[in-house]
Amino acid sequence: MTPRTNRRRFIQLTAGTLGGVLTGTRAFAAAAPQRAAVIGATGRGDYGHGIDVIFNGRAGIELVALSDPDAAGRARAAEKLKAPRQYADYRELLAKEKPQLVALCPRQTIDRHTMALDILRAGAHIYSEKPFTSTLAEADELLAESGKRGLKIAVAHQTRMMPNIVHLKKSATEGLLGDLLEIHAWGKQDARAGGEDMMVLGTHMFDLMRLYAGDATWCTARVLTKGRDITVADARLTKDYIGPVAGDEIHAQFAFANGVNGTFTSRNAMRLTTGNWGIELIGSKARAKINANIPPRILHCLNTDWKPDGRTDIWKPIPGDPLTGTPDSANGFPSANSRLVDNWLASIAANHEPECSGRNAMKAIEMVMAVYHAGLSGRRVALPLVDRSHPLAATK
Repeated sequence: MTPRTNRRRFIQLTAGTLGGVLTGTRAFAAAAPQRAAVIGATGRGDYGHGIDVIFNGRAGIELVALSDPDAAGRARAAEKLKAPRQYADYRELLAKEKPQLVALCPRQTIDRHTMALDILRAGAHIYSEKPFTSTLAEADELLAESGKRGLKIAVAHQTRMMPNIVHLKKSATEGLLGDLLEIHAWGKQDARAGGEDMMVLGTHMFDLMRLYAGDATWCTARVLTKGRDITVADARLTKDYIGPVAGDEIHAQFAFANGVNGTFTSRNAMRLTTGNWGIELIGSKARAKINANIPPRILHCLNTDWKPDGRTDIWKPIPGDPLTGTPDSANGFPSANSRLVDNWLASIAANHEPECSGRNAMKAIEMVMAVYHAGLSGRRVALPLVDRSHPLAATK
């Protein structure tokens, strides 16, 4: 895709998103109230990142019920959300309440595919916590089901739609960085360094890599555990179930169109060296560093010539950053989720894909699976993946 095409596509996307949000929000407010429900699972992922409150205070939406198999957790959630009816079994909720909108809140993916499939078959649109699913095959089935039924899935990759991330995309398209050459991403690299970090936080980074560089075309990777290359036998499950993971060190390389190279690293020994988890975009004129969080912070550095005594890099806030001077409290999860929900509702009203779509979430998971395929085989792996099973599964 040429820079001119990229710019034209960005302008169309931005205009469509802003216009769609207004149109979609007004349409929902003007029509009969949409029936909404919240599904959580205390003790099995609980309610992640404020997703339980996304319907609170929204014109044109009526929260009719919530479900949670844990009685104590259900009571706490009901009090918090002022949900008029509560269910232990989400299937009973779907059958009796017939919601049109569902917040799928559990942070674990152990039941995500089954829950989402039941929600879609009940005729409801989904706003889901991430990771989207544990496997690509599960994601494929949900996307096929939602497509067949004309339903919209949005996944909580909130960073993608933060105002300064959108501003950086626009600025990069207009030449702020020059030609994009490389993208380097790091996970949080804490006690979860390696496979767990890649699935929990790396999916955010992979989503952003695709936002700026498009789809990856191939992947190579080295995945280590205790200093040796992993095997399928190293697969393990984590306390917060996200499917099988492996490795305590990961270094992956991705190829993108137009000669752009990308890397992802998750290695506990690198934590102090790389600092905040996030992404660095390297262009022919300048660099930009996204310090990931909600909200993210973006720094910008012009490329300068080397001198005999080295080079001094001066990092400053990106010019025109819309979040400069605003407190983090004004740009946390409530506003980040609200932004995605506005876009999700607009996509339902206008019948187009939301910006943080199920497909985009699937592509982030595909990059995770490509890392494992490449690490296990020691070979370059082409994307999109033909094998949609989990590379760490004992049987395929």
